[in-house]
Amino acid sequence: MGKSALIVIDMINTYDHPDAEQLIPSVRKALPAIVRLIERARQEDVTVIYVNDNFGEWRSHHGEIVDTALSGPHSELVRPVRPDDASLFVVKARHSIFFETPLTYLLSQLDVDHVVLSGQVTEQCVLYSALDAHIRHLRVTVPEDAVAHIHSDLAHAALLMMERNMHAVITDAEGVEF
Repeated sequence: MGKSALIVIDMINTYDHPDAEQLIPSVRKALPAIVRLIERARQEDVTVIYVNDNFGEWRSHHGEIVDTALSGPHSELVRPVRPDDASLFVVKARHSIFFETPLTYLLSQLDVDHVVLSGQVTEQCVLYSALDAHIRHLRVTVPEDAVAHIHSDLAHAALLMMERNMHAVITDAEGVEF
């Protein structure tokens, strides 16, 4: 059996997009659980990998993405989850954390066979990432209190789909087994 990795999806965010107003309340609610997961992963020596949109800034690197989000109007949502020096960072351009990224290779090099998906958005990036993890034969856990959504009904449906169709373990952050 391999190792686990905590994946933090799209939490380094400026919230400068059309769905931000609907998303922010859910992010505020999920933030404490995400912070606890990150802290626990770091304490237990579990790899923490941030996979984040680059917001169309193709010349930027992860430091610039973090700095831009921290200097934005919603930095209080970013500061508690910012990467530390041991965290890994993968830039993505589309919804899935795997689409056209080096994540599959990185996970194989780290001997990871179990991913814990946290972050945003449950009914979009988390759902598509869970599917892509499943088809790569990775075990998937989604702590439902550590993912944020735009539409609660779609998020609920997405969690059901991940559990039934992708055999994901749906739990709360305290129930995550790394």
